[in-house]
Amino acid sequence: MTPHHLPFYLAKPGETDWLMIVMGIFLIAAVLGVGNLYLRLHSLPERMAHKSQKLQFEVVAVLGLLALFTHIHLFWIAALLLALIDLPDFGTPLRSIAGSVEKIADSSTEGAARPEASSDEEAAFAPDKIKPSVPEETSVPRKEARGHV
Repeated sequence: MTPHHLPFYLAKPGETDWLMIVMGIFLIAAVLGVGNLYLRLHSLPERMAHKSQKLQFEVVAVLGLLALFTHIHLFWIAALLLALIDLPDFGTPLRSIAGSVEKIADSSTEGAARPEASSDEEAAFAPDKIKPSVPEETSVPRKEARGHV
C-alpha cells in the first residue's frame, strides 16, 4: 500500500532509520557542547579571580557555587563584578604591624628586668655588655660546657 517513490529520509519497513541515528548523535553532541559552553561561562569569574588574592578568589568561588546550585543569577553577577575589581591588600600591612608590636612587646619584657636608663644610656646600651644574672662563682666554666658533638 505504500508508494514506490518514498523520500530518502523515510525508512522502508525492516530497514535502519539512518536519519534517527544521525539526529541522535547530533543531539548528544549538541547537549555536550552547550553544557561545556555553559560551564565555561559559569566558571569565568573564578578563572578571572584566580590571579588575585586568596580571600577574593574564595569569595568569588563561593558566589559562583551559590549561583550554580540556587539558579539565582545575581550571585554570578556579583562574583563577576568582584573578580573584576582589585581589592586593596589590607592583610600584609596588618601582619607587619602585628609583627612589629610583637617585637616591641618582647623587647619591653626584656627591658623590664633591667633598671630604667636615661636616653644617653640607652644609646650606649649593647647586648654584649649585659652582665649575667647568675653570680660568677656558680657559673659553669667554659672548658666544662658540653657541646652537641
